[in-house]
Amino acid sequence: MKVSVGDPAPAISLPDQDGQVWSLEEHRGRPVVVYFFPKADTPGCTTQACDIRDHWAEFGELGAEVVGISPDEQGAMTAFAGKYDLPHRLLGDPDRTVIDAYGAWGEKKMYGRVSEGIIRSSVVVDPDGKVAAVFARIQAKQQSEKSLATVRALAGEA
Repeated sequence: MKVSVGDPAPAISLPDQDGQVWSLEEHRGRPVVVYFFPKADTPGCTTQACDIRDHWAEFGELGAEVVGISPDEQGAMTAFAGKYDLPHRLLGDPDRTVIDAYGAWGEKKMYGRVSEGIIRSSVVVDPDGKVAAVFARIQAKQQSEKSLATVRALAGEA
């Protein structure tokens, strides 16, 4: 990934599943979990997003904001959020501006095949806008566990 712990987090300003622009800068003062997923409503991405949903109360108790980013268009994100009752924002980045800035696009290997695409990953941004943790090539079911551990540490609850 292009970002490292301690770096200023690259700017994010993208439309969410409802067409509202979400900006990282507007969430200064609280931790933000940014996760990248390849495609809405696919098995691994559903597992990843539903894992966030299932731990939503814990993120809320810690004052953390969570957003998912994929290259999907708004319609796909709207349907995905509705189908699985996802409480967090899903941001579409079809031009890959933010995806590339975070280094979440690259070479992947699946079933012996090499391709280019989204690297399932997660970045935790601290309340000051700096990268607190980077989880590259994260397993879909590890998303909440690893992100929550970092957010707890930021809150002094390690």
